[in-house]
Amino acid sequence: MTLPIGDFRYRPGARLDAYPTLWKVVKDAPDQLRASIERLSELQEVLYAHNRRSVLLVFQGMDAAGKDSTIKYVTSGVNPAGFQVFNFSQPTRKELDHSYLWAYWQAMPERGRIGIFNRSYYEEVLVVRVHPEIIESRPLPHETIDETFWANRLDDIRNLERHLAQSGTLVLKFFLNVSRGEQKSRLLARLKRPDKHWKYDPRDLDERDHWNDYQRVYQAAIEATHTEESPWYVVPADHKWTMRALVAKIICHEVGRLDIHYPPPAPDHEALVQEAIRRLESEG
Repeated sequence: MTLPIGDFRYRPGARLDAYPTLWKVVKDAPDQLRASIERLSELQEVLYAHNRRSVLLVFQGMDAAGKDSTIKYVTSGVNPAGFQVFNFSQPTRKELDHSYLWAYWQAMPERGRIGIFNRSYYEEVLVVRVHPEIIESRPLPHETIDETFWANRLDDIRNLERHLAQSGTLVLKFFLNVSRGEQKSRLLARLKRPDKHWKYDPRDLDERDHWNDYQRVYQAAIEATHTEESPWYVVPADHKWTMRALVAKIICHEVGRLDIHYPPPAPDHEALVQEAIRRLESEG
């Protein structure tokens, strides 16, 4: 079955609830995923050799949407030297003494590499927007947290991504769109497995109580920051294998559109290669 990746690229003005959380159960999704991983491995090697472009993959979604496993599978079989994966937790005191984008800027991928953010600077207009008391506890020069405050933050993010694009970084953003019912099933399954208890955070259920609030702020964030050069993809996440196959194919499609290639050899390079072959073959 052909995966229609274009169907899941965000359409400006569209409502998130217009996108399915379950598209289809693609039986050969693991095979399609493996094929995309092989292709991504090839593209990553060219990207690394070209050394003029970089890629930033941003993964966002509700708890249990599948961010960790998707990153794990999509990067399996690919040269780890070309990947940089970052998981962001609560900001440190040092980070709080800088702009809220400062910590993320330090982690941007180098030229020739693919950076992966498991959660990202978008948390500053998602969880922080749902819980404005977080902002109120920070040493910021503001008086009012209103719609203008959040609009300014979204402008910051859009401008950051515009700067990255102009500097040669392709930013791809994935909202793993899980349904409330599927999240409940996954959280229950996690709680019933002792080997998964380490992943349980009591705040998970508290955040679940804010489900509608999160849908609202995700809508605002995606609508404000989707651009042609830094697009959002709203990927159905209720079937994990289909989701992983879709994400991998989207990455291959977008990276494959970049103008990247192996650098041409220097004029005397071929002669040097032939000389190296001659020297090695003449040994012993």
